[in-house]
Amino acid sequence: MKIIVPMAGRGSRLRPHTLTVPKPLIPVAGKPIVHRLVEDIAGVLNEEIDEIAFILGDPAFFGEEVVESLKVLATGLGAKPTIYRQLDPKGTGHAIMCAKDSLSGPAVIAYADTLIRADFDLDKDADAVIWTKKVENPEAYGVVNLNEKNEIIELVEKPEEFVSDQAVIGIYYFKEVAQLKNELQFVLDNNIINGGEYQINDGIKRMMSDGKVFKTGTVDEWMDCGNKEVTVETNQRMLGFLSEANEKLIADNVIKDNSTIIEPCFIGENVILKNSSVGPFVSIGEGTIIENSNVKNSIIQTNSTIRNADLDNAMIGNYATFDGKFTNVSIGDYSQLK
Repeated sequence: MKIIVPMAGRGSRLRPHTLTVPKPLIPVAGKPIVHRLVEDIAGVLNEEIDEIAFILGDPAFFGEEVVESLKVLATGLGAKPTIYRQLDPKGTGHAIMCAKDSLSGPAVIAYADTLIRADFDLDKDADAVIWTKKVENPEAYGVVNLNEKNEIIELVEKPEEFVSDQAVIGIYYFKEVAQLKNELQFVLDNNIINGGEYQINDGIKRMMSDGKVFKTGTVDEWMDCGNKEVTVETNQRMLGFLSEANEKLIADNVIKDNSTIIEPCFIGENVILKNSSVGPFVSIGEGTIIENSNVKNSIIQTNSTIRNADLDNAMIGNYATFDGKFTNVSIGDYSQLK
């Protein structure tokens, strides 16, 4: 089994945090989004992963530090890491074809801006599985249309009339991913463009027209990381799941000087808390100092300094300095707000 992870986009909706860090590497509950996603998929598949292929963008942004972290992620799961580049972003279908040398055999394709919680077995009789989540407002999503056999016969983007309440979340399984590669090659060769880009859906639709059987794999939880607000919400939900699973979330060497931690929280190595209350639902990266502050429902990354703050629904980057009475804030790496 292979896992193919397109992650070349810079993530404009999560600025300023993605000005210096690729969105898939923004930490949620103390771990980068892409790391959590790949580990969760590997756990759901419950079988050996031979290769994990990452499609990255410009090396000036997705540099060697990013590459090394992804190689460590893959090898930690017993898989061969492969790195591809999408230097000219032309859509989801184009991104996948940047990794065409790895497109053979069974594979999962997963876009690295979402997190899941799931527990199910893939339908290996199907030619492909599209993972979905039941939603209350399907008109806001791309959804699947099912026949009487619960096979997917159509993908419908933001339907004005009800088609189904099963939204496509951006994770796919292909029993033979070379079939998708062949159809996407046709899409590229014939310049089939939708929304100004080459789309994975056009390759999938060609597979359906050729009689390939598509089924759904329904996830229990689908958590978006598209912008600051939903990323903070996802952090909250993920901390809840990890706490229920009794995962260790607070480092042993946290210094707590006249301070209170209201769990669940993730608190990294060498964090200093002084005259502060932290939690619930707070993630703090290693080396950060929080002094004379109250922080809840927020993400603070590594090596930052927070003083005299009352933070709620906040997101603060790496090596940032924050001193003030603002609450709902979002500041990126190396920023100062005093």
